[in-house]
Amino acid sequence: MKKVTPSGVILLVAYIATIPLANLVVTHFGVVPVGFGFLAPAAVYFAGLALVLRDLARESVGRRAVLGAIVVGTVLSYLLADPALATASAAAFIVAELLDFAVYEPLRKRGLIVAVVGSNIVGLLADSLIFLKMAFGSFEFLPGQIIGKAWMTVAAVAVLALLGRRKTLVHSEE
Repeated sequence: MKKVTPSGVILLVAYIATIPLANLVVTHFGVVPVGFGFLAPAAVYFAGLALVLRDLARESVGRRAVLGAIVVGTVLSYLLADPALATASAAAFIVAELLDFAVYEPLRKRGLIVAVVGSNIVGLLADSLIFLKMAFGSFEFLPGQIIGKAWMTVAAVAVLALLGRRKTLVHSEE
C-alpha cells in the first residue's frame, strides 16, 4: 500500500474535480473548437485531463485509491450532469476510466510515458464513442473528441518528459 502524500491527495481531488467541471462546461458552453476545423462538446478537455490525472494519481496514491475515485467520479458524473446527459456521462466515465486503468497497469512496466500514452488512447476512444452514441446518438463530434483529448495527453507527456529531464539533470549535478 502506498503512503498517501499531500501531492497525491491533490492529484486525487483534481482528478475527481474534473467530473463536475466537465459537466459544467458542456452545459454552459455546448460545443467548442478543438483545432483543424473540428468541434467537440466543451467537456472534452476535462475528460482528457481526467485520463491523465487518473494515471498520475495512480502513481501517487496507488490502485485502491484510484479505483475508489473512479466510483466517486462515476456517481458525481451521474448526479451532476444535466438529466439528458447523466447516464451517458456516467457510463462513458466508468468504462473509459476502467479501460484506461486496465491498460495502464501492464504498460507501467515499460515506463510512465508509455503507460500514459497507451492507456489514454484506449480511454479517450472508449469515452468518446460511448458518450457520443449515448448522449447524441451520433459520432459527428468524434474527430473533435479525439483531437481535444489527445491535446491533453500530449501536454501531459510534454510535462512528464520535462520533469523527467529535470530530475535527471538534478541527480547528475549531485
